[in-house]
Amino acid sequence: MRIKLLTLLTVFLSSFNLSAQNRWNLENDGSISWNVGQGAAHYDNIEMSGRFISLIATYGSDENGKLTVTRQLVFPMLRTIPNDTHASTIYTFGSEATPVIRINNRIISEQVKRFLIRGMVIIESSNGNGIDIRRELFPSTDKPAAFERYTLTNNTRREIAVDVENFEKHTLSHPQKSVYGVYEISARSTGSGIFSLDPGESMVFGVVFSGRILPEEPLQFDIDRELAQRRKFVDLMFENITFRSPDPVLDRMFDFAKIRAMESLFETRGGLVHSPGGASYYSAIWANDQAEYANPFFAYTGYDDAIVASMVSWRWFARYMNPDYKPIPSSIIAEGTDFWNGAGDRGDQAMIAYGASRFALALGDRKSAEEIWPLIEWCLEYCRRKLNDAGVVESDSDELEGRFPAGKANLCTSSLYYDALISASGLGRELGKPSRLVAGYAGMAKELKKNIENYFGADMDGFRTYRYYDGNDILRSWICIPLTAGIFDRTEGTIDALFSPKLWTDQGLLTQAGTSTFWDRSTLYGLRGVFAAGAIDRGLKFFSDYSRRRLLGDHVPYAVEAWPEGNQRHLSAESALYCRVVTEGIFGFRPTGLNSFSITPQLPSNWDHMSLNNIIVSGGKKIDILVTRTGLKIKVTITSDGRLVKNVQVANGSIVEIKL
Repeated sequence: MRIKLLTLLTVFLSSFNLSAQNRWNLENDGSISWNVGQGAAHYDNIEMSGRFISLIATYGSDENGKLTVTRQLVFPMLRTIPNDTHASTIYTFGSEATPVIRINNRIISEQVKRFLIRGMVIIESSNGNGIDIRRELFPSTDKPAAFERYTLTNNTRREIAVDVENFEKHTLSHPQKSVYGVYEISARSTGSGIFSLDPGESMVFGVVFSGRILPEEPLQFDIDRELAQRRKFVDLMFENITFRSPDPVLDRMFDFAKIRAMESLFETRGGLVHSPGGASYYSAIWANDQAEYANPFFAYTGYDDAIVASMVSWRWFARYMNPDYKPIPSSIIAEGTDFWNGAGDRGDQAMIAYGASRFALALGDRKSAEEIWPLIEWCLEYCRRKLNDAGVVESDSDELEGRFPAGKANLCTSSLYYDALISASGLGRELGKPSRLVAGYAGMAKELKKNIENYFGADMDGFRTYRYYDGNDILRSWICIPLTAGIFDRTEGTIDALFSPKLWTDQGLLTQAGTSTFWDRSTLYGLRGVFAAGAIDRGLKFFSDYSRRRLLGDHVPYAVEAWPEGNQRHLSAESALYCRVVTEGIFGFRPTGLNSFSITPQLPSNWDHMSLNNIIVSGGKKIDILVTRTGLKIKVTITSDGRLVKNVQVANGSIVEIKL
């Protein structure tokens, strides 16, 4: 009894401490909320995207509860000169774009009460005398515009007169700095005027932020219709590929991550593409963010637009294949018209082959797979030609582009190449490629696994793990990469190192021991690898703490890029990596053929169930996976379009093969 009481007390205190650290709360409608208290100023920002715009809203309140809102508008298709990676037109509107509101001829004084987020920012405030205002900030789904919709409610007992300012502000770009002529950026009120409002009555007005190329005609907007479209998109993200567990924070973070991962699609002149965002990276693709991080997840989401964007990215990369095997550029920029290769070969061909082969298998569409195959084959051959005398892949740098040393051959590139060979051997077999080629990939993977152990395997700081490159003597976060590729030769020492104080902090993994730099991408790879290696209970605590901080802490609600660089921007592909911690880590999902996949579910000891629903694989089949505890084993139930495919009891962490 004493042990049980102590356990319950520990759980209670742990929950209390975590809750005490939360600024935000979970709401039943799928949102998160921050109830603003007096005396403490706090500000945050969030990025929200549509086909032709990104809106980065910075919001918060001072110590007196006074609201602050700025709206940074990014127009990726209004290209500036030089037309490089960062050539999006950007303009910020502050307090001057907030209409003056008068009640009975007196300017209203507001007190912020609450902020909410569910794919948009909602701000609730009051004047303290019965007048409530609700603001909704969101981007258009399909136009170069963003909106701030106001609902003013009269909760007094008497009629009031409301005066909403009619304003409009325009700014014009300089033609010599604009690719397509002169751009007009504007903010204007809509629904303004003087109104009488009875007790209990509400009125709606708003502000439209937009951009256009002159002399195009100004677009006409229906804010209510735009709001309905944004809500429809957000609802679709909540329904599309769902994760449910006993931990509501993980469930909600997963739902939110899908929004950020799949909203960042831009309609460029070269086709629909996914881009990272962050007020810097638009109308362009990268071998890591898109090919390696996001596209493999998009393949089984069933979200057609994300799949279209993935296919566009493979076509953009494929244009740079060449008979001399010069490297494909790290990034295709400026709506597909140019490229960036400033860091040389970062191991980009391994990234592309890894992502493209996983994507093609998961999508399960033979026609698409045949189109992608030449790119995969070319990238694999490029990597083969870059093998050094020790049999591992050389590159100029890694995806950190020289921020930290990577030597002549790094662990990340070789591990991705290994994973790509495994996937390509399965894909080639499905497509009927020559058996000698397919068998060759499998044999090369087997040999490469040995070479990775021999070249990178090392005792680092007392841990039996990996050095990141020849000469590396400081622990690096990317020692997790072999685990995500299914190489478990040094599992225990690697996990011990990842979760040691030398690498793990309250913000996740440090890029290198002894520094203060962290990138969420390595944290999410690390967690995924820990789960894939079977350390579910050990990893769950760190995953839960990380998710709670990102969803309910001081900078919410998505995974971030890096700190101090980028100041924790909400780059889109990091959210795709978050989802893959669940799908490929906790559930161990891996496509093995155009009509087959395997899962290795890892049910935590304190969970009795978990489910992953609406996975779309094998050319459009909807898969639902339910895992429940049955004594010392788990029961795995898999249905396809409502039809039972498999129902088995296995040991936790066992591989379950599914053929459709």
